[in-house]
Amino acid sequence: MNFHIMTLFPEIIHSYMGESIMKRGTEKGEISYKCWNIRDYSKNKHRKVDDYPYGGGAGMVMTVDPIVSCYNHIKEAVFKKPKVIYLTPKGEKFTNEMAVELSKEDDLVLLCGHYEGIDQRAIDMIVDKEVSIGDYVLTGGELPALVLIDSISRHVKGVLGDDDSLDEESFSDGLLEYPHYTRPAEYEGLKVPEVLLSGNHKHINEYRKTESLKLTLERRPDILDISKLSKEDIKILEKLKNIDKQSK
Repeated sequence: MNFHIMTLFPEIIHSYMGESIMKRGTEKGEISYKCWNIRDYSKNKHRKVDDYPYGGGAGMVMTVDPIVSCYNHIKEAVFKKPKVIYLTPKGEKFTNEMAVELSKEDDLVLLCGHYEGIDQRAIDMIVDKEVSIGDYVLTGGELPALVLIDSISRHVKGVLGDDDSLDEESFSDGLLEYPHYTRPAEYEGLKVPEVLLSGNHKHINEYRKTESLKLTLERRPDILDISKLSKEDIKILEKLKNIDKQSK
């Protein structure tokens, strides 16, 4: 999996990619990344990449030519048309399902905007998908790009030390993940649930499933999909709903 990041601030990307799982993934050759500095493709002698918006208004807009020129060089380097994602608050909300789908790409271009955004013609010419990581505004697209890289990379085989751990993470089965505990068994009066110390894997799995359903029902009922639940899961969910009604 090869990530190509179109950015004005490559050091932001380098800093994160040089640590932890991302670093190990690149060292193992499971993922790679390259920053393409959009300023390098400006024909302006001062490497200027922004200008005032037509029609007036506050702020500046990234100009079309450096962006398209940068993309064309990436296309030449990979010998094909890669998928281009533009990070923008106006985009489709990023999800775990989207991360899984994008992890199947050989090359993925992430376009990081700045200022008030980029010239719409650049979007029309090169962008395949506009993506948002949430309903808020950031200074630039580098942090959203890193969010995508991290999430997508976890679905690339070999990046994680234990690929099976993906099966138990939040959203992998449409539910939030259950709570985790480790030693000591008691800390300042707070004890690890007895079932986790029992060694009974059937009961442990039942406990974890119940906790996942409970957390999802309380915090993210919007992602609960009954069609993805087993009959036993639905029974647990109904029991939790009844408990919730009685407590009110």
